[in-house]
Amino acid sequence: MDAGEESEPGTGRRFRDERNVWLATVRANGRPHLVPVWFVFVDDLFWIGTGRRSVKASNVAAQPSVSVCLEDGNAPVVAEGKARLVPPPYPDAVIAAFATKYAWDVTRRDDPDIGELAMLRIDVARWLMGGPG
Repeated sequence: MDAGEESEPGTGRRFRDERNVWLATVRANGRPHLVPVWFVFVDDLFWIGTGRRSVKASNVAAQPSVSVCLEDGNAPVVAEGKARLVPPPYPDAVIAAFATKYAWDVTRRDDPDIGELAMLRIDVARWLMGGPG
């Protein structure tokens, strides 16, 4: 291994480096809602910051079943799980991960781009393709 080269496995590196994950939620009428979103993967959980009044947050509040996948279709990573809205304060590791990855301070109560912040925590129930490690 060259100096400075990291030993982190491929998928772990992708969770750290990839900018977006696709999040699929279910609308009240049963239609899917699919969007790319910023995320961090901390302690085997996906964390997604969004607006409290967003479609994603409303969908999760009513129906917590979600799917997530990384963007690269040539090396798929797809998971199913349950999402829930997590009130502040957020775990220190999650705050640090968003700050490092996006220079985003998720401790702000009112974000200039999305309004009042809602944090989604996704517990993975099943990896359909790929997975951590």
